[in-house]
Amino acid sequence: MPIKESELILNPDGSVYHLNLKPENIARTIILVGDPDRVSKITQHFDSIEFTTHKREFKTQTGLYKGKRLSVISTGIGPDNIDIVLNELDALVNINLETREVNKELISLDIIRVGTSGSLQSDIPVDSILLSSHGLDINGTLHSYKTESISHPEIEDAFIEQSDWSKNKARPIIVENSNSLAEKFQDANQKVFKGITVTANGFYGPQGRVLRLELQDSGLNKKIDSFKFKDYRFTNLEMETSAIYGLSKLLGHRAVSLNAIIANRANGTFSKDPKQVISNLIQFSLNKIVE
Repeated sequence: MPIKESELILNPDGSVYHLNLKPENIARTIILVGDPDRVSKITQHFDSIEFTTHKREFKTQTGLYKGKRLSVISTGIGPDNIDIVLNELDALVNINLETREVNKELISLDIIRVGTSGSLQSDIPVDSILLSSHGLDINGTLHSYKTESISHPEIEDAFIEQSDWSKNKARPIIVENSNSLAEKFQDANQKVFKGITVTANGFYGPQGRVLRLELQDSGLNKKIDSFKFKDYRFTNLEMETSAIYGLSKLLGHRAVSLNAIIANRANGTFSKDPKQVISNLIQFSLNKIVE
């Protein structure tokens, strides 16, 4: 049965509503960044750029890097934007936009997040690279979907118990990365830290920052920092990874999240040259993608 116009909204030119993209505009390997300005910081390394569009916070450029076709897309900030981006990307490759029917043969995209984050652990220093083994959803986005097949209740239950998680909040959900895609980013010459990335739905209160408003759980960050269960621990805090991992798993895509660590909240340090750290991660990611 065709998907209704109210559910899959298209622009007058036939492109998907928010991303302003048609199927031919994107590659099968996609790099996601938050900041629209970071798109060009990546594509400046491309051999050529064939397509560019920009609508709201969503900027896309597609081109060739060392002969491989790549797309770089900015998502803006937050898991709610990831919900838009992942669903519309999937629609571009797995739904016929003319008939509005799901294709019989589904396509799996490779999705690599290249972002910045702050470390929660003292042994993960600024200027390092961190690969998210899992994403912890403490924002509730994934509860809109059936996640039983992709979640990890044993780790979730341990976190709920150790943190005395409020029953008034959405149950935390943990989703693993794509192991096969993550293997591409192993390097004997480059130390890549690993751990569970906590994904919040805001920058201030949800990440434990206090300006004028009292927090519901002022000790949550310390509980996150000190969490230990088997070999699992939380290593960094940001606003996108769990949504990328969860939606990618559910839709059949491969995803991995790479973070340039520009701050360490455990010891209060901040990178002296965050632009260079991000530049290093960009070059590292591009080279690994084409290996």
